[in-house]
Amino acid sequence: MEYVAALTPPVVMAAFFIGLVVTIIKSQGGPNKAKEDAAVDAALARAESARQADGTPARQV
Repeated sequence: MEYVAALTPPVVMAAFFIGLVVTIIKSQGGPNKAKEDAAVDAALARAESARQADGTPARQV
């Protein structure tokens, strides 16, 4: 019965991890996608304008 005790934690963690991945995948897109994308774009624009105001050169990607 020691093997059951040894296997229980990894099986439980795997089940929770699979549930987490499924939740993340299901939450992608949907009606809030445009709002989330707009929030990210606004944050990037603020960061870029602050960088230009400091005189720090933009990073090339």
